[in-house]
Amino acid sequence: MRIYFMGICGTAMGNAALLVREQGHEVCGADTGVYPPMSDVLADAGIEVFDGYDVERLAALKPDRVVVGNAMSRGNVEVEWLLNQSEVSFISLPQLLHDTVLLGRRPVVIAGTHGKTTTSTITTFLLDAAGTEPGWLIGGVPRDLPSGAKLGSGEAFVIEGDEYDTAFFDKRSKFIHYRPQIAVLNNLEFDHADIFRDLQDVQRTFRHFLRIIPSQGCAIVNGDDANIAALLPAPWTQVVRVGTGEGNDLVIANFTDAAQGAAFDLIWQGLLWTRVSWSMHGLFNARNAAMAALAAAFSCGHTSPVEFDLGALARFRGVKRRQDVLHECAKWTVLEDFAHHPTAIAGALEGLRAAYPDRKLCVSFEPRSNTARTSLFQEAFTQALSAADRVYLGAVHRADSMAAHERLDTKRMVADLSKDSSVAMTFADNNALFEQIRADSSAAEGWVFVFFTNGAFDGVPQRTAELLGSAKS
Repeated sequence: MRIYFMGICGTAMGNAALLVREQGHEVCGADTGVYPPMSDVLADAGIEVFDGYDVERLAALKPDRVVVGNAMSRGNVEVEWLLNQSEVSFISLPQLLHDTVLLGRRPVVIAGTHGKTTTSTITTFLLDAAGTEPGWLIGGVPRDLPSGAKLGSGEAFVIEGDEYDTAFFDKRSKFIHYRPQIAVLNNLEFDHADIFRDLQDVQRTFRHFLRIIPSQGCAIVNGDDANIAALLPAPWTQVVRVGTGEGNDLVIANFTDAAQGAAFDLIWQGLLWTRVSWSMHGLFNARNAAMAALAAAFSCGHTSPVEFDLGALARFRGVKRRQDVLHECAKWTVLEDFAHHPTAIAGALEGLRAAYPDRKLCVSFEPRSNTARTSLFQEAFTQALSAADRVYLGAVHRADSMAAHERLDTKRMVADLSKDSSVAMTFADNNALFEQIRADSSAAEGWVFVFFTNGAFDGVPQRTAELLGSAKS
């Protein structure tokens, strides 16, 4: 079958293209942002990628099926052509995965507001270390796996379960398509303000997700999360609770965090499973590991997870763009992190305080996501960022598309942060923020520069790493 991907350079779309190519299908696609690393990955796999959208070219290719990416909308010339003809079928990416990749497998679906990529990666890493030959589709770049996607020959297939909508023609959450046999609900908060009205609306779609877990399946849930507790009970399937509270089935206990990494015990129903010592930081990552450990153990068929060996966790190195060190020397450290929600930023900063206990944290935040750039989390972002010594607020992404009262007020954040003795500044554009960092660098010995963004931040993290890397240390 010849399959054409519309929006092929997105992380999920590109990795899915690799999977269906691995299945033997002929694959090509188009995008407006054809650039590394995904363009190189696709080229290395022999997948042709076209720059821009062209109706005549698409018609001449005569695909058997077109996969329409989530970013595509009405008005795109190829979308309009697809809708106006009846010879070529089109499908969403989640539906394609359901129809081609997940059939005959045991889907392990990792869901939640935060931690999906890291938890998916840990689950896959553990299954791979156990020799089970899992398949996977991860929305990031794992450091310990050869790529973000692999078909695999084993029964388990690990996939991120995103609650975001499927396509312009299918407004159900993506994870509804994934047939979860084992499901992880890591946490639940309000996010994606562009598609969800409120927290109750988010809970509604997670309830739908829970309803499709079969009776012989399993839901692994955060037992400390009140928003998840509101979804329960789910008597049609096994529910296993994970958390720090004593009432959980798997308890995270005796957690410590220091410069070399964190350590914690995993206690299964009163019995010590193992003590984990690894290079990752933060209690949130310990929770990710606990969730992943159960998902891996249950997907291997263990009724008692303590039979599953977790020794590989000591070697786990994480995912790029999650506390990702771009430059480190005796004088400075530069890190990039994908966090763009107040809870994620607070957790990351807590971990970084443990990793760099005697260093100043200079944190730059780009309000870019459809939720982060609004006023919804004004106070929550301020509170999360108050853990830093110095805060630089980048330009609000597409600020002109919102009324002033609807968007994040970075000037007000600066005023509020300054009351708490933090040094805070806001900038009209991200280049001005970089110039401030350049000015700081002469007196910034011992600083840790941290960049929080779910976008590119106009290259400021990489430019900072290059600037400080070229300076005398």
